[in-house]
Amino acid sequence: MTLSIVIPVFRSGRILFDLYDRIAATISQIGIKDYEILFVEDGGGDDSWEIIQRITEKDRRVRGIRLSRNYGQHNALLCGIRAARYDVIVTMDDDLQNPPEEIPKLLAKLSEGHDVVYGAPEREQHGFLRDWASRITKYALQGAMGVETARKVSAFRAFRTDIRKAFEGYRSPLVSIDVLLTWGTTSFASVAVKHHPRQSGVSGYTLRKLIIHAVNMITGFSTLPLQVASIIGFIFAIFGFSLLGYVVVRYLASGGSVPGFTFLASIIAIFSGVQLFALGIIGEYLARMYLRTMDRPPYVIHLQTDGTKYLKGGEDGNPD
Repeated sequence: MTLSIVIPVFRSGRILFDLYDRIAATISQIGIKDYEILFVEDGGGDDSWEIIQRITEKDRRVRGIRLSRNYGQHNALLCGIRAARYDVIVTMDDDLQNPPEEIPKLLAKLSEGHDVVYGAPEREQHGFLRDWASRITKYALQGAMGVETARKVSAFRAFRTDIRKAFEGYRSPLVSIDVLLTWGTTSFASVAVKHHPRQSGVSGYTLRKLIIHAVNMITGFSTLPLQVASIIGFIFAIFGFSLLGYVVVRYLASGGSVPGFTFLASIIAIFSGVQLFALGIIGEYLARMYLRTMDRPPYVIHLQTDGTKYLKGGEDGNPD
């Protein structure tokens, strides 16, 4: 087995040496000789890139990619995944919440014949609000991945590199690696792994950002909201026709108008609200179509290094 380990880096310079040492020790213990570590620096603005350069000079199996600005975790992961050279890819965060010593568990499960294996935390250590926000994003994934698989999703994952062929032409700036993986396979599995408290700094994922990420996944990779809007519209149309029938029957029976301005006003408000809700969903899809027609890249590479050379590069890691 050959292995590529992809790690998006954001303001974690203080622990990168420790992360590298633990990964190298773990891979050495399981006897994999052909491997690489790809650090993708996502415009954090600290000294992470300088430390990555020092690590690449120390070990030629380490490669560094520096994005031109902060694009987000999933965009940075997509960049690293496309740059990976070996047969199996492992992705993990840079904060040591996923212990590198758990990588063999993922690889062992993957060797059973699965295409994607997630490291499901035995007990998450994010904090109350972050845990709930993570659950929201997992619920958003259920439509694309299935209930059981979505519940086990995490940033600690291993998958076969061939799967990336399914999304090699993907260019949207809105990226969800977990959804893209569903484009290439339905063979998912998970294994319980340890999950430690964050070793340094604070997470860049706030509750607001995670909710926005969930909305982006729902509207960017699924037509479910449009279907929900259609069903709601149909239900309220039936309700409106029923109410019209009641008014006509009441008028014919009593020979006068049906009293109740407040009731009538509330019905109008409900229908107006439903219409605006449906228009809002349609607007979200139009916005995503607009972004795709702009052909904005999901990331742009500023520099690459493997310890021996420094290259300026564009999207997908191709040197200019």
